[in-house]
Amino acid sequence: AVLVFAGFVTGCHHERETVESATLPTASVRVQTVESSTRRASEDVVGTVRSSRRGRLEAKVSARIERMNATLGQSVKQGDLLVELSAAEIQARYDQAAAVREQAQRDLDRFKTLLAQEAVTRAEYDAAEAQTRVAEASLREAETMLGYTRVQAPFDGVITRKLAEVGDLASPGRPLLEMEDPQTLQLVADVPEAMVDRLKPGATLPVHLATVSQPVDGIVKEVAPSVDPGSRTFQVKLDLTPVPGLRAGQFGRVTVPLGETEELRVPKSAVVTRGQMEMLFVVVDRKARMQLVKTGETSGDTVEIVSGIGAGESVVVEGVGDLLDGQPVTVKP
Repeated sequence: AVLVFAGFVTGCHHERETVESATLPTASVRVQTVESSTRRASEDVVGTVRSSRRGRLEAKVSARIERMNATLGQSVKQGDLLVELSAAEIQARYDQAAAVREQAQRDLDRFKTLLAQEAVTRAEYDAAEAQTRVAEASLREAETMLGYTRVQAPFDGVITRKLAEVGDLASPGRPLLEMEDPQTLQLVADVPEAMVDRLKPGATLPVHLATVSQPVDGIVKEVAPSVDPGSRTFQVKLDLTPVPGLRAGQFGRVTVPLGETEELRVPKSAVVTRGQMEMLFVVVDRKARMQLVKTGETSGDTVEIVSGIGAGESVVVEGVGDLLDGQPVTVKP
């Protein structure tokens, strides 16, 4: 009895499918065989453009700011005087040291004459000579301290921040200005540890920036030797070729190559979207069979198929819009 019932059900199902197929009109479609191709896989990593030569200028002595010769955005040359500090006290020390040095030199000259006349001993002359050397050292120290009241540009660059004004008290450890060299720009990016082995010092990679129409060459300069435990990334620095529109502080994307991978691509016209589902039709035994798929990257008129079909299948690329699952089809030449 069970076998008879099963045969009855099977027969009914086959009969219903035959009836449904028979009632659907035959559609004329154009198909394309899905082929596998090889492409170079890559992934973009976001970074920030920074200057590799940056400086925070501060005073080495405590004194009031007397003159501020720098403005934001100003281009300066190495050695340009940017900040002058009040130097009255330090100048007085220098003048005192210069006077002591002058007196010590006169005493030495007098002792040299007396030594030639054997009017003083050699020990007395040596003491006068030592006193002169001490005075010279004190003068050099005072001269160095006086130089600290003049803050100069350490390299050619642009003033990016002013952190003090005239009348403020400058002191060691307190920044007065920040500057950077706009000709030595780098992209600093945090690269995931799974990708860092793809980056070798000296390698050239394309860097994309919103203000620059064409990719900029980035040469890998440094790769951090250890991973950041919080983000699981390595910091990578790439030297950038100077081009118009490239500025420090901009965001950029460096394209990191990941090797070659196999992919399946079909024309965009083959993919049908219904709600949140993506599907296409493959032709099997002169019938259109609906197949759910997952798409990937779109490039031009084609789209990548991540899953759902395999290479060698015949996919409907024209006449998809009104097709139904199981509908008979004729293939256009």
